[in-house]
Amino acid sequence: MSRRTIDIAFPGVRVAVFLDGCFWHGCPQHATSPKANSEWWRVKLDRNVARDLETTAHLQAAGWLVLRFWEHEPPEDVAMRVSQVVRGLQQP
Repeated sequence: MSRRTIDIAFPGVRVAVFLDGCFWHGCPQHATSPKANSEWWRVKLDRNVARDLETTAHLQAAGWLVLRFWEHEPPEDVAMRVSQVVRGLQQP
């Protein structure tokens, strides 16, 4: 597997957070397909989505909880959800 990075990591509780861009990661609400060089872009964007799925599976197999959010989600909502998960896992 090629080198990948977690956007925000909480290694103590093994939580990986990804903030995915709608264009680059295939958001079902906002993804677009460029008209110029469309086949190249389709292959590129499909590969990104496949890599996201592979990365998630790899981290889960290693015992991490993976949280993915879209760029259009309100930052306050994302922060609250991440905080709830992390705090819940920190409880004895």
